[in-house]
Amino acid sequence: MTQLSRTTAIERRAAAASIGSDLDSDVAFSPTGALEWLWATFTSMRLALALMLGLALLALAGSVIIQAPAGVASDPGAYNAWLQGLKPRYGGFTTIFDKLGLFNVFASIWFRGLAVALTTSILACSIKRAPTLWKAAVHPRTRMTDTFYGSAPYSENVAAEMSTADAVATTQRVFRASRYRTIVDADATSGITHLYVDQNRWAPFGTVIAHLAVVVVLAGGMVGSIMGYRDEGFAVPVGSTVAVGGGTGLSVEAVSFSDSYYDNGAPSDYASSLVVYRDGTQVAAKTIRVNDPLEVDGTAFYQSFFGPAAIMTVSDASGASLFEGGVPLLWSSDDDTRRIGQLTLSDQNIIVYVVGVASGRVDANIRAGQMQLEIYRAGDEQPFALETLNQGEPLAIGGLTYTFEREQQFTGLIVARDPGQPLVWLGALALVLGCFLVFLFPNRRIWAAIRTRPDGVAQVSLGATARHDAAFAPEFTRLIEQVRLAFAGAA
Repeated sequence: MTQLSRTTAIERRAAAASIGSDLDSDVAFSPTGALEWLWATFTSMRLALALMLGLALLALAGSVIIQAPAGVASDPGAYNAWLQGLKPRYGGFTTIFDKLGLFNVFASIWFRGLAVALTTSILACSIKRAPTLWKAAVHPRTRMTDTFYGSAPYSENVAAEMSTADAVATTQRVFRASRYRTIVDADATSGITHLYVDQNRWAPFGTVIAHLAVVVVLAGGMVGSIMGYRDEGFAVPVGSTVAVGGGTGLSVEAVSFSDSYYDNGAPSDYASSLVVYRDGTQVAAKTIRVNDPLEVDGTAFYQSFFGPAAIMTVSDASGASLFEGGVPLLWSSDDDTRRIGQLTLSDQNIIVYVVGVASGRVDANIRAGQMQLEIYRAGDEQPFALETLNQGEPLAIGGLTYTFEREQQFTGLIVARDPGQPLVWLGALALVLGCFLVFLFPNRRIWAAIRTRPDGVAQVSLGATARHDAAFAPEFTRLIEQVRLAFAGAA
């Protein structure tokens, strides 16, 4: 009894050790297994679709939510002042959007991370698919079973009173006349001669080219996002010089602006005479129009919009000038009766909104020759001063003196420097080439089995499959008729 109990205990401990060993082996880390899991994950079509959906949603957010201007995003002080100006629009969501990076979507970690993941997925899918396409093009399967010829979407049997060799040669001639490649594979054991026929064998690589083209476009976009610069709301009042920023070292002076209109009031043309400086030295000058930009060392200036500006001066109690220049009235009020611009005095921690009446509108609080100022301390949601300035009359507010000198036009420019643009163009051309190969040169494959029946008649069984090729059905019918005619002529 004691020996039995002792033996049973030993067996239980051995079984427990075996179970523990099995459990440990199940959870043990395997580098090979991890790589296989990563490979299966990134070659999944579901993952690629999910990544594309994520990028599309972020792009939609970037289109709907106001994006930080390029020069503001790189300046913490200016960016905080810009955020304060968004609080009347987004309220409590301003901080949330800022934390999520939604005010600079295309440079956010979310967008770049998804772009890198999608690029990796596309490359993995292309690497996985390429060997299969190569094998189908260079070493295709030449033999099919009798079941295939009976169940293929396109199948036909043609008989001819000739030898098997003559039937093979005649069938080859028919397909070669229609520019099909033919491969003969004779099976001495069964006495069946297999004939493989295809057309546009390299066309399926168009999908790989298209996938790689998307990778090149994404790479170009990433290069442009990281190393490039784009400001679609760059405004320069006429007579003023404004620094471009973004590491360009450039500044732009708007010498003059002109606009003309059709009889119905729509603008027919507007042009800006610009001078571009680098470190105070003129490097370029041109009168630009829509679709006729000025380019300086890879940075392009496009004519985009125009509007009114207020020429303002601000000085402190000692008379020292804090600001002197134009304030573009870039925004419109909700009722479209007022035009609004922003002036930031960073050293004083003050944000000033300059408000004027929109062209052709009337405002009881702002008359002709006046500008209204709403003055905030950074971080406050309510202004500490709301005053109306008469043109040419200085007004002391909060220890500073503000003067509305005159009204002037501003020209609105798109400033863009995109070192990734050549990659984007290359990817676009490759994408067109890939789609051209896939849709205009469909890969068509036909199999045939030629055998001699007991009655001495050669029988040719033909079968084919074709997906996404609506024009293949009449093509297959035409080829079968050509084969019948060739057999009849030979007989």
